[in-house]
Amino acid sequence: MPQKPNIVFIFPDQQRGDAVGFSGNSKVKTPNLDKLASESVTFTRTSSTGPICMPARMSLMTGLPVTQHGLWANNLSGDSTLPSHVRNIAQAGYRTAQIGKVHFYVRAAGDGHSRDFTYRMHEWGWEDSLELRDITAYTNAECFYTDYLEKHGSLETLRNYIRTYVRGEAAGLLRPWETPPSLLPNDKDIDIFTADRSVEYIRNYDDDRPFYLQVLFPGPHNPFDSPADDRALYNPDEMPDAILEPTTGPTSPQVQRMRDVSHLENMTASQARQMRLYYYAKVTHVDTGVGMVIDALEAKGLMDNTWIIYTSDHGEMLGDHRCSHKALFYESALNIPLCIRPPGGTKPWKSRALTDHLDITETMLEIAEAPNMQEGTEYLSSVLSKIYNGPEAKSAQQGKQYVFSDIRLYSMVRDNRYKLVADSLTREPTELYDMNKDPNQLHNLVEDGDAQDIARKLTDPLNNHLDNLDLKKVEKYKVLLSNVARLVKYVYN
Repeated sequence: MPQKPNIVFIFPDQQRGDAVGFSGNSKVKTPNLDKLASESVTFTRTSSTGPICMPARMSLMTGLPVTQHGLWANNLSGDSTLPSHVRNIAQAGYRTAQIGKVHFYVRAAGDGHSRDFTYRMHEWGWEDSLELRDITAYTNAECFYTDYLEKHGSLETLRNYIRTYVRGEAAGLLRPWETPPSLLPNDKDIDIFTADRSVEYIRNYDDDRPFYLQVLFPGPHNPFDSPADDRALYNPDEMPDAILEPTTGPTSPQVQRMRDVSHLENMTASQARQMRLYYYAKVTHVDTGVGMVIDALEAKGLMDNTWIIYTSDHGEMLGDHRCSHKALFYESALNIPLCIRPPGGTKPWKSRALTDHLDITETMLEIAEAPNMQEGTEYLSSVLSKIYNGPEAKSAQQGKQYVFSDIRLYSMVRDNRYKLVADSLTREPTELYDMNKDPNQLHNLVEDGDAQDIARKLTDPLNNHLDNLDLKKVEKYKVLLSNVARLVKYVYN
């Protein structure tokens, strides 16, 4: 029997869907991803199931929406008794591995080395694990990356930089467009370290089983500490402008809170372009790491028997609507890239089918011929048949009728044209947009009398989605909110 194909899942943190060359963005420099996309199917309307790190990652892992797995925000630890697509793929005969940032658990300062928590990675189904921490944790955290920097005499360089960044941002003295470049040599950066260890894994792999390797880049998540060499590739005057136009209609509490914590009310257009340059340069740096991984697969002759999937957990506001970070249902934070290359490649084409993280989970299970997930299956829909059937098939541009996303007790539903946001508990609508006429989401129609029929049509599927809400896990989230210190921490994570 021929061996099953390998699966390489490449997953950067906080990668906007429109900040890759293959999305049609002519300003960002992503040559390796563009080459990958030239042999792939790309999905242009893929949504995060929860546009913050931990909620999105938990949905991808479990195949469950946020309403069911219960991680409504960061700083709530994941429950490894939940379903795991990694465990299912391991049961299908794969050797499973992760290298990089997983971000499933709350880790306290100085709580030990990442190797002390490898058992948790095994509980989720990874046989091989090299877990890294979030970059801002490295003021005192220990893991395989700090071991590496200490060996090369660069650990204090990183720690001093991160201390300066964290203190400066917390005090409002360091704005995103003022972020200094990384002080580490380019080849000592955490994203290149992630790529190096992934290359090493591929190069040395000698198991008879196929492998499922997750390459989990910590970048381009803030701080946008892109190396000076990558910044030099860009001209700030050529950067796309942020969405700064005035909005009409009511401002939802969710949006207002993010504006308040972002402190970008006085940001100029040129400052927004500078911030975008630093982010784009970091995307380019991650792209270098992606190229290293692909080169390793080519060198070992694996490209004809390996699926490569590239996506992210959520996007980044980059000053759009005068917000930073994520945690909103604007496309800047919600839309993520999705590029799938089958073994041997395919003629490139794009699908506008509505897709989300849960579709990615199901697609990987189908590739691996792994057992199906046993919970939340009404949300799962593989895109594998689209890839096999090609761009001329009737279903090529047809995805889910609705996609959902949930974060911090707000929920979103969208169909092919409209997007509705509501309070997850009261179910009171707070935002409504016509994505065809208003792709930048400048006109909130939620109180527009002519749009009420549209809102009602979207309310039914959203209510059905929220009927599965786990109230016990909502209470855990409310406990988190009651602790002011932790609230401030999760806003900036």
